[in-house]
Parts: sequence; structure tokens; C-alpha cells
Amino acid sequence: MPDRILSHSEMCLREGIPLRRGMNFRVRGGHSVLLMSVRPGAPYRDELSGDGTVLRYEGHDAPRPRTGGLDPKTVDQPLQTPNGQPTQNGLFFGAALAARAGDAPPERVRVYEKLRPGLWTDHGVFHLVDAAQEHDGTRHVFVFRLEAVQGEAEGAVPVPAHPGSRRVIPGGVKLAVWNRDGGGCAECGADEDLHFALLRPSAGATPENVRLLCTRHDPGEDDRSG
Repeated sequence: MPDRILSHSEMCLREGIPLRRGMNFRVRGGHSVLLMSVRPGAPYRDELSGDGTVLRYEGHDAPRPRTGGLDPKTVDQPLQTPNGQPTQNGLFFGAALAARAGDAPPERVRVYEKLRPGLWTDHGVFHLVDAAQEHDGTRHVFVFRLEAVQGEAEGAVPVPAHPGSRRVIPGGVKLAVWNRDGGGCAECGADEDLHFALLRPSAGATPENVRLLCTRHDPGEDDRSG
């Protein structure tokens, strides 16, 4: 279920791999996984669009040993490893270009966001639709464009970009709601099996329209009318 609250260990158990890096191409041969953060001091410039339908995800830096002691933030993000194999940047970049050219369907990517240490949320599935290299004033970085889709199965369609159709509740809103509701279900105070629920989808993802609920007290999509 998108918008669930998870610990890092729960994410690893769900995906079946130790998520030690932010970019994980084709986990166990299936979908890909990205970890993001927009918290102050986050190492990369990830950004969710105002309507919650598009994610701008920045590629990741070379490990320090590859940079010869240089600050990785001063070195171009790598497309290949020293032995010529594609990095995670390279794998995602290739898939994005293939999708843009129509040579392959968009890569299915599940996105998790770190809200604060030990607290993660599932943003659901996106399609990787494009990528580019940009110069940030110091070095070249990869920038990936992902579009939120309805559902998680292959063949899921992009979310219409119009007011009230927000697919993803922004992390800042989720954190504000988490703090407001005291990290427990707003109905019963339970601190397990929690997720964020939009009360009225047409009203948008504002703190006033989002509650933290357990699975027992989630009214369900059919009961949320706009």
C-alpha cells in the first residue's frame, strides 16, 4: 500500500535485498527501487512537483576511493565503473533513454522517502520516462524524470496532471502529519501498520486533509469522496 510508514529493515525485507544504496536497478530482476530525501542537508537534489505527479531525481556520486581523495561533489557523476561496467547511474540512464525513444516500456520504479532518521514512507510506483546530464555549476550530474502511476502492476497508467489528482503526498506534509498525530493512528493511537490517508482527494495533499491511520481505521478509497 502506497503511503505506508516503514523502517529501513521493513523496506529491506519487502524488497528482499539490503538497501545499502539509494539507486537499485531491477531488484531481483523485477522493478527498480530509489531512495530519496528532501530533508535539509540531503546529499542530492531530489524534488517532487507541486501536484505530486513528477519526481526529479538526481543521480549519485562516485565513491570516494574512485575520486582519488577528491570531494565526490567536485567530480562528474560516473556513467561507468573503472572496469567499464555501467554504474547505477548508467543502468537507469540507459533505461530512461530507451523509454524516451520508444524502444522499451518505462522502467517501473518504487520510491521510498526518508522523512527523518529511522522513518521512511512508501511513495508507490513511478515510471522512469526520461533522463539528462546537467551542469550544476561545478560538475555534470544525472537528472532522472519519473512520473507517478496508478497502481503497481505492469501497464499502470500515469496519473492525470490536474488539480486534485495528486498521486503522492509530499514528504514534508507527511512529516508534519506524523508530528501532529504523535506518530500514532489519529483514531486509536496504534503505532503499527500505519499509513497516510487523504481524506478528500479533490482537496489536495495539505496537512489538514491528511491523517495518520492504522489499517483498522483507514476508511478505504471508496469511502473517501471529494
